[in-house]
Amino acid sequence: MSKNLTTRADDYSKWYNELVVKADLAENSGVRGCMVIKPYGYAIWEKMQAELDRMFKETGHQNAYFPLFVPKSMFEAEEKNAEGFAKECAIVTHYRLKNDPDNPGKLIVDPNAKLEEELIVRPTSEAIIWSTYKGWIQSYRDLPLLINQWANVVRWEMRTRLFLRTAEFLWQEGHTAHTTKAEAIEESEKMMNVYADFAENFMAIPVIKGLKTETERFAGAEETYCIEALMQDGKALQAGTSHFLGQNFAKAFDVKFANAEGKQEHVWGTSWGVSTRLMGALVMTHSDDQGLVLPPSLAPIQVVIVPIYKTDEQLDKISAVVNGLILEFKKLNISVKFDNRTTQKPGFKFAEWELKGVPVRIAVGPKDLENGTFEVARRDVLTKEVVSKDGIVTYIGELLEQIQKDLFQKALDYRNSHIVEVNSFEEFKTVLNGEGGFVSAHWDGTAETEETIKELTKATIRCIPLDRVKESGSCVFTGNPSSGRVLFAKAY
Repeated sequence: MSKNLTTRADDYSKWYNELVVKADLAENSGVRGCMVIKPYGYAIWEKMQAELDRMFKETGHQNAYFPLFVPKSMFEAEEKNAEGFAKECAIVTHYRLKNDPDNPGKLIVDPNAKLEEELIVRPTSEAIIWSTYKGWIQSYRDLPLLINQWANVVRWEMRTRLFLRTAEFLWQEGHTAHTTKAEAIEESEKMMNVYADFAENFMAIPVIKGLKTETERFAGAEETYCIEALMQDGKALQAGTSHFLGQNFAKAFDVKFANAEGKQEHVWGTSWGVSTRLMGALVMTHSDDQGLVLPPSLAPIQVVIVPIYKTDEQLDKISAVVNGLILEFKKLNISVKFDNRTTQKPGFKFAEWELKGVPVRIAVGPKDLENGTFEVARRDVLTKEVVSKDGIVTYIGELLEQIQKDLFQKALDYRNSHIVEVNSFEEFKTVLNGEGGFVSAHWDGTAETEETIKELTKATIRCIPLDRVKESGSCVFTGNPSSGRVLFAKAY
């Protein structure tokens, strides 16, 4: 199998696009800016979804589903949110087509089928959900209300890239309502920590927890918590956000509850979400010039077994041993595939599974059966070793755990070596124009300075780290007083 991947060093963007397509994760569709997620890519997303769904339910959340369409007047109710998403909205104006009398076989919009009120195709669901909550919440006994939905949303992006930015994408969005401000803030922070836990322990991606600046905040939120990751090309990627909404949406949709004393109060809200953009993060954090590298926790196939044989008799003997091995793997919940296709040679299979990032490959031939051994290859470091048949299942289980840890450590070492403190704007530009990464610099706290730096360098403030040390300093651009460093980076 010929991979012919562009190398990361030659063209990182092209390497990424080719890898997503050649590894059978996704492809562009016949709809502008939209993608088809192929079975192998969707299998990875399903594993992400399953783990996150488990984590949400363990923290008390329930799943529900809300409409794809939002009446325009409802969407406009929370002004900041409506303004923030206005340029990305797709709008439904009519509900019927009819035959074009001038062009047989063609359809045109029926002018008599205009909707009484235009419908927005949801770019996010706060409006429809909070309008629903008004009927669900009457008393403090109805709170907290902890709801999540798995859905698709549409944001009419002009420049798109598979997984990272598409006009339609899959995601989950949590929307919760609380009796107090403190409880809502606690929820926002809790969900940020759930995302960080998932990113680090399942995706093997180290993240920095922080707060967005006011200009980078979610439209309609009072505070946005985020987790920021660093890709191999030195660009940052926002991997998840959790928003403290204050009472903004409760007031916009008049969502009130009677407290223990019978007094009416507006509820306090949060929303939080991650999307199929995580697929892009997974590809870019670990993969190499040979193809995908997947952490075992999210790999649809953790172990692939390839038989090496010349005759049907040899294949039968290998199959008998392998089938017994597969049963042992399944007892340990290790997903395994026996690639016994007769239509492809072993070399083709090796290249295919290497491209698709399967963490461990086992090769078995007649000599292996004689010697009571297997050839075991690690995808992450591209090494091979001969392992005794005895205890092979336990060995592989431990190896998968080691690969998971090693991938995280490698990504962490890269991230940590690409956080650079700078104290002048010249240093700032030198780092960004070099290897990139997170630039730790003092900022005077103004939106004007933030915007100017963005215009001059294309770098944005990714976050104000939650664990940052408060220290007096001078803004890297204006020289005005600063109370601490923030992290800048070019980003996806």
